[in-house]
Amino acid sequence: MNKYRNESLRLKYWDYGRNGDYFLTICTKDKDHFFGEIKDREMFMNKVGQIAQDIWFKIPQQFPFAKLENFVVMPNHVHGILVMDKIDDSDEIRDFYNNPDMLSEIAKTMTIGGPKIGGITGNYNPMFKKNVSRVMRWYKGRCTFEIRKLNPNFGWQPKFYDNIIRNDRAYRNISQYIIDNPKRWKEDKFYKE
Repeated sequence: MNKYRNESLRLKYWDYGRNGDYFLTICTKDKDHFFGEIKDREMFMNKVGQIAQDIWFKIPQQFPFAKLENFVVMPNHVHGILVMDKIDDSDEIRDFYNNPDMLSEIAKTMTIGGPKIGGITGNYNPMFKKNVSRVMRWYKGRCTFEIRKLNPNFGWQPKFYDNIIRNDRAYRNISQYIIDNPKRWKEDKFYKE
């Protein structure tokens, strides 16, 4: 029963487009060590790990409403703090039209009555929303595209873990956890030999 049901890891009733700080963890497929290794409590990234790091730091270029805080690449996962910092949500659809990369997509969807955006979902298309899931879809997709040039077997687990950071104390604890993660690798819940 419900064999193919894919339960969400998200907190129900929380708007993940809401401004705030989010602690995110993204694991590789089967927690395989694609990104490098820990030696003497220090992370040594390989080329694939470097790609994962470089693309993370490109997130604000792609999504100006997303700010980055602490981040670490581990052998089989990444941890980072993403800050949603939107000034005005009313510009989401206008941003779509002002993006030069989307002009060809708009041209493909033109109808006699004008542009039909968002496919069957129209303006409710999730790709128009400024939220954590959109940023994570882009990050994982971009990494996969670039990393598979070096390793065609690379993959992510389908979802990502999130923790809404609710106060300064939690923020400090999570920031320190990210910094200390390589030193505490064998105690990490994502540890795999």
